[in-house]
Amino acid sequence: MRRAAAERIYYCPVEVSLDKIGGKWKPLILWHLHARTRRFRDLKRLIPNVTEKMLTEKLRELESDGLIHREVYREVPPKVEYSLTPYGRGLDPILQQLCHWGKQHARKNRIRIESLAHLEIGSARKPGDRPASPQP
Repeated sequence: MRRAAAERIYYCPVEVSLDKIGGKWKPLILWHLHARTRRFRDLKRLIPNVTEKMLTEKLRELESDGLIHREVYREVPPKVEYSLTPYGRGLDPILQQLCHWGKQHARKNRIRIESLAHLEIGSARKPGDRPASPQP
């Protein structure tokens, strides 16, 4: 039988952190929200391998934990936006460090990171375009 979160016993602060922000999808969601407020479809495009069901589930968990805010606008069709809460913003330095380490690791091991810059708002790039110079 699994204990409720409030009753769970942790043995390390990192375990607590990973319980809330760990896994395959939560760090990616938080990373994309750290830059700006996003709609569901934007997050789905930026995280192409996540299913809609899983994205919805993880967004709900992050909202329940107070890390993200879900804003519903009363219009037709309905508009929903997600953003980091001030509490969630506390993860910004950690997310920046993860990004930095990931770039270093990819460079060291010759791992290609596909740019999704063409999905950013206001981008002049189109899918399939290659950047003029390698990304730092």
